[in-house]
Amino acid sequence: MQHFSHDGFDLAYLDEGAGEPVLLVHGFASNMRVNWVSPGWVKTLTEAGYRAIALDNRGHGASSKSHRPADYHPDKMAADAAALLDHLGLERAHVMGYSMGARVAAFMALAFPEKVATLVFGGLGSGMVEGVGAWDTIADALTAADPATITDARAKMFRSFADQTKSDRQALAACIETSRQLLAREDVARIAQPTLVAVGTTDDIAGSPEALAALMTNASAFAIEGRDHMLSVGDRTFKKRALAFFQENPL
Repeated sequence: MQHFSHDGFDLAYLDEGAGEPVLLVHGFASNMRVNWVSPGWVKTLTEAGYRAIALDNRGHGASSKSHRPADYHPDKMAADAAALLDHLGLERAHVMGYSMGARVAAFMALAFPEKVATLVFGGLGSGMVEGVGAWDTIADALTAADPATITDARAKMFRSFADQTKSDRQALAACIETSRQLLAREDVARIAQPTLVAVGTTDDIAGSPEALAALMTNASAFAIEGRDHMLSVGDRTFKKRALAFFQENPL
């Protein structure tokens, strides 16, 4: 694991393999190891001849934390991701994000289009423009003194996940307040890069991949059969489709 600095944050990242770079942006309450190393993405990409680059988003993993919601707007995390490419001397890369990371990738494509060659949105479909439900209960659950008092199933799941990843729960509560910023349909329509939208068929958070892909001029949807929001990320059919997508759209 290596580190670089941007916007007052010390950000951890990994950089493995050689070939066309694929920048990996993880989801809320996760980190690069949970989203990309443990499920085998880094191994899959490097063995296929790609350079796998992943960072811990601000407030997550081994990167520095803030308890200020204003620090977690997706445009700020997108700027972190773009700064990592600059730090590595890379002009552009394939960019793949999961869940919150997909939202960050979309903001990156709009703010830094020259740096984004292709996009993979995993675990986020029409929720990018319509929202992904009420999450105030999750913020409350993250800061609850006793997790046994949490009754909402989704909130309980995210609190358990945050505890499992040994996260800074105050930082995550701040992050969830502002990181869910929606994109307007007309902004999504401006994303011109080849895009793959992949969502599990039993994912009750992400929204429709087909509906999001239909808003863009150069996007396709992929159904990850029988997988929910947590299990889709490591699915072998998702990996196979993503590799084919990168091969269809070389740098």
